[in-house]
Amino acid sequence: MANSNDNNNEVVTQMDCWYRIYKNGRVERLYDINNLLTYVPPSLEDPQTGVSSKDVTISPHVSARLYLPKNTNNSTQKLPIFVYYHGGALVLGSAFFNAYQRYLNVLVSESNAIAISVEYRLAPEHDVTTIYEDAWTALQWVASHASEKKFTSGNEDPWVKNYGDFSRLSVIGDSAGGNIVYHMAMRAGREGGVNEKVAINGSIYVCPYLLVPLENIEQNVSYKNWIIISSPSEAGLHSPLINPLAENGPSLSQLGCSRMLLCFAEKDEYIPKEIGVRFVEGVKKSGWKGDLELIEVEDEGHCFQLAYPETEKSQNLIKRFAAFIQLK
Repeated sequence: MANSNDNNNEVVTQMDCWYRIYKNGRVERLYDINNLLTYVPPSLEDPQTGVSSKDVTISPHVSARLYLPKNTNNSTQKLPIFVYYHGGALVLGSAFFNAYQRYLNVLVSESNAIAISVEYRLAPEHDVTTIYEDAWTALQWVASHASEKKFTSGNEDPWVKNYGDFSRLSVIGDSAGGNIVYHMAMRAGREGGVNEKVAINGSIYVCPYLLVPLENIEQNVSYKNWIIISSPSEAGLHSPLINPLAENGPSLSQLGCSRMLLCFAEKDEYIPKEIGVRFVEGVKKSGWKGDLELIEVEDEGHCFQLAYPETEKSQNLIKRFAAFIQLK
């Protein structure tokens, strides 16, 4: 007869070098501390960029790290806002990891924008739809600051309230965060905006965790991960949660944003670049009325700009993101 210690130590699922699931339901995430995946605190002023950051609690299950660029001296200076969703296959990652702290300091400085980097619950302990609810909660919290009244609740933040230009709200995500961005844009389209005052202006998808039927896609680790973390009814490419072109999914014409920028990497080992081409074709065929741009970066792998933001290709990409964030 097995005892509790056996259940604690028996691995029932090992997903590549990402995580292990044990018989008792415990999840062990295999973070590589040499790969910029360690917690760091916020900083009052980053020495390289001058960007300030702080952590806030949005709801019992959702928190965020806020970023404010240098030289914000008075509240008459209104800045673009972007809500950022981190990657990690919907299983890994944190808004509080040093990779995101370093990357967002650079992006905030380059775009001269306010950023809200969202800490959401993770699969498989939580259903994927719970992640989307957390992401929407954060987005609605940001939009709630658009009220003309000085302060309407004790949960408002002065950085967002005083400096935010809500006509320039973007949502951005890498990998799993790109999947979340897609679902936020779709929900905003269904609901006529984030709230009655605020709509999504732009959305940026960086190597987004989206899958479509391709040759040998079932051998891809991203597909295998989806089968593990999704509910039985969603475990496959028929699910519009992972496949935006699924026959039973909503029309892409409902995407609730004015502009989209998609970035794929030529040598992405997790998200084949062909997915970007298919997705763009699907959006165009749907009749979506907005501006759409697809970028393919040669000779680079998955989310390279996050791991190596100092390289020339990363810097060029960050500048393109910054220009996109600035536009109305």
